[in-house]
Amino acid sequence: MLEETQLFVLDMDGTFFMGQSVIEGALDFIEEVKRRKKKFLFFTNNSSRTSESYMEKFSGSGCPINRSQIMTSGDVAVRYLHTEFSGASVYLLGTPSLEESMRAAGITLTEEAPDVVLVAFDKTLTYEKLEKGCTFIREGAAYLATHPDVNCPVPGGFIPDCGAICSAISLSTGRFPKYLGKPYEETVKMIFEHTRVPVSQTAFVGDRLYTDIAAGVKHGARGFLVLTGEAALEDVETAEYKPDAVFASLGEMAGCLRS
Repeated sequence: MLEETQLFVLDMDGTFFMGQSVIEGALDFIEEVKRRKKKFLFFTNNSSRTSESYMEKFSGSGCPINRSQIMTSGDVAVRYLHTEFSGASVYLLGTPSLEESMRAAGITLTEEAPDVVLVAFDKTLTYEKLEKGCTFIREGAAYLATHPDVNCPVPGGFIPDCGAICSAISLSTGRFPKYLGKPYEETVKMIFEHTRVPVSQTAFVGDRLYTDIAAGVKHGARGFLVLTGEAALEDVETAEYKPDAVFASLGEMAGCLRS
């Protein structure tokens, strides 16, 4: 399966990085992919930072990448808003960096009477922002979310992610969001159009069964699970979408490619 894969779509948090540190063996995997003349694309559901800031993080970690090698759920959200809600005003529950990138991409952000409420991984979340988002949704605004991840892995454990914020909003309003990011069709389609690698030759690699692995197996690609983040081996047995292969880490994948 590794030999047949021409494009590896790599998760970041819990797969390549843990916090600010590169997980052992991850750089070896990138070098082996390059040596074999295969392609890689980093795709993260973590929309709290811009692609440009992630590029700086990679460069500082000894893995310089270009803009074409990284994509976020925020990028998918921008495209979806332009396609499905052209000209709409948006109330964003997101970080200042995501606000900046949304405005730069031509999205109209507002604090009053929006057409759309977009929820992201908001590390600057306040009760006021949560209250306003719920009010706008009750008043009829469309309800979107950049990704469904419940927790984000960090050194020593996990912190609440976009899916957890959406759960609070949904419990309050009785409405549920249209999720973007992995594992949804909008993301897989955008990756295919960006890379032009057939889905059948693509593998999604990550530490979450319900996003990374599901993105692959639901859409005709492969899903490779690594055990360096959220999912444990025992979780595979009860998972709705089961991985095509399980590896201890990207480092183990590098060793398999070499052999």
